[in-house]
Amino acid sequence: MTLKEWVVGFKALHEKARAGTLSPEGKGEYRAGRDELARALLAGQRAQLRPGETPRQALRAARALQADLEWTTDKVRSVTLDISTGGFSALLSKPPPRDDRVRAVLRMPGGAEPLSAEARVAGVQVHPAAVRVAFAFTSISEADRDRLEFLIFDTVLSHLAV
Repeated sequence: MTLKEWVVGFKALHEKARAGTLSPEGKGEYRAGRDELARALLAGQRAQLRPGETPRQALRAARALQADLEWTTDKVRSVTLDISTGGFSALLSKPPPRDDRVRAVLRMPGGAEPLSAEARVAGVQVHPAAVRVAFAFTSISEADRDRLEFLIFDTVLSHLAV
């Protein structure tokens, strides 16, 4: 099977999974396919898995989502630079205090219900005009994590030319 054939087949599985029409065997094949695709993309990015992390959990996708962020001393609106099931990054004028809990509401595409989660600052990179802040989710529902995973693979598959 060629790579193109595999991607076309995986896209079909992805659409069935999104529609909720996969059989139990199909669900297993789909999860394995997500891990395989994520593993290939992570290798291309030279990214490392943390202990206990699956490739699809580690995969980050460049995706702009409106993000409303709130912590004890501020409330800001930004746009995500990238997302994963573990968190996201955004450009801000200043980072939240590292020990503050951050309430994050991410606007999902297509008018879907916004995703709400709590996060913490996981990293800060200072740039001349802004600060790139990486956030790690500390509290997110399993349903929202699943929605993020679908969005990540929607994004990845939209960038593959087949």
